[in-house]
Amino acid sequence: MKKINEVYPKVTRKETVIQFGEGGFLRAFTDWMIDIMNKKGLYNGNIVVVQPIEMGMCEMLEAQDCVYTHIIRGIVDGEEKVEKTVIDSISRCVNPYKDYQAFLDLAKNPDFRFVISNTTEAGISYEKEDMLKDRIQKSFPAKVTVLLYERFKAGLDGFVFLPCELIDKNGDNLKKIILQYADDWSLGEEFKKFVCEKNYFCNTLVDRIVTGYPKGENIDLGYEDNMLDTSEYFHLWVIEGEKSFEDEFPLKAAGLNVIWTTDMSNYRTRKVRILNGAHSSTVAYAMLQGFETVKNCMDDEKMSAFIKKSIFEEIIPTLDLPENELLEFASAVLDRFSNPYIKHLWSSISLNLVSKFKVRVLPSILEYIKRKNAIPENLVFSLYCLIKLYKEGKGTDDKDVIEFIMNNDIKAILANEKFWDTDLSFLYDEVIKYEN
Repeated sequence: MKKINEVYPKVTRKETVIQFGEGGFLRAFTDWMIDIMNKKGLYNGNIVVVQPIEMGMCEMLEAQDCVYTHIIRGIVDGEEKVEKTVIDSISRCVNPYKDYQAFLDLAKNPDFRFVISNTTEAGISYEKEDMLKDRIQKSFPAKVTVLLYERFKAGLDGFVFLPCELIDKNGDNLKKIILQYADDWSLGEEFKKFVCEKNYFCNTLVDRIVTGYPKGENIDLGYEDNMLDTSEYFHLWVIEGEKSFEDEFPLKAAGLNVIWTTDMSNYRTRKVRILNGAHSSTVAYAMLQGFETVKNCMDDEKMSAFIKKSIFEEIIPTLDLPENELLEFASAVLDRFSNPYIKHLWSSISLNLVSKFKVRVLPSILEYIKRKNAIPENLVFSLYCLIKLYKEGKGTDDKDVIEFIMNNDIKAILANEKFWDTDLSFLYDEVIKYEN
């Protein structure tokens, strides 16, 4: 059987994007988006991928000329849909662990404008280390600092950073750590001025479930593709950035679900409260009832009704975005929950549920009470189910959390401010009634 690059040869374009990370998420998210812009004639630029860790997949990607297949599968307007696309937006890979000079040379190309990254949540973190002259630095921000210093010495303008790591204020945090390295390495005030004035660090929010290589499935492509990537249909990229960037990087004009904004906080809240909140407010109830996956619950009339009521009647009334945006997002969430190609286990969602509940569900409970002067019954019931789940020994959490819940009554659990950052004793009567 022919390899994919023998059937679909790579298209040569100007290199305009440096990307730290070659994993499934970026290839099914940003690389797919850039491919769409290119093919619609709205953009003319390819990506150079930098392998961020020593053991990576760049060699496999380059073995097929960086061309790969992306299959999107899910529910669209209530119907199952599958779509296949061949992505050719990556021009080449650079492995700085094998060719450090090739990495440094990226800084000297004036065509590079955007830097995209996904180095996991732990990737944007500070680690004390030296500025090595002959080999790559360990952390992602240290690598970026070296790249920027080479850019500075070459007398070129900086970059627009679009980090996709799932941490709050990812762009701001990356910039802060780069400036810390500039101080550590005594790179000078002029370099720090260059970092701050000639570069743009955008905070972003990304949302798409990427299921990666379909292990165990027999998908007949008609050619060999070892980098086949799969995802759901839904995608969302919220970017805090200047309006001019939208014209320069016309993602939205290409029909993609990309939002450029000066403040992404409401969108982050929408995702955390509706998507993550629906998971965290259902998981304990679902597990107590013996359901294995999110899809199982969507197929059950009673559980599906519980999820819908939680979202539409108790969570959405606590949010401040336009109602049509909230309803559209919520409808997409239900389609995602029903996706037959995603096996989302409640046991995985239940990990560290107390801390998740505090961030994802409790704010909706408190805001509902504040706005409605009433109790959100489903969400408070979900708090009771959480406690019951742990008391039955089915919680997966820190040892201290599990032991406290196992050894204390509901009143003490609700009053534990270490769990909830507040005293929830006022909810005792509403929670205890489910015990009886």
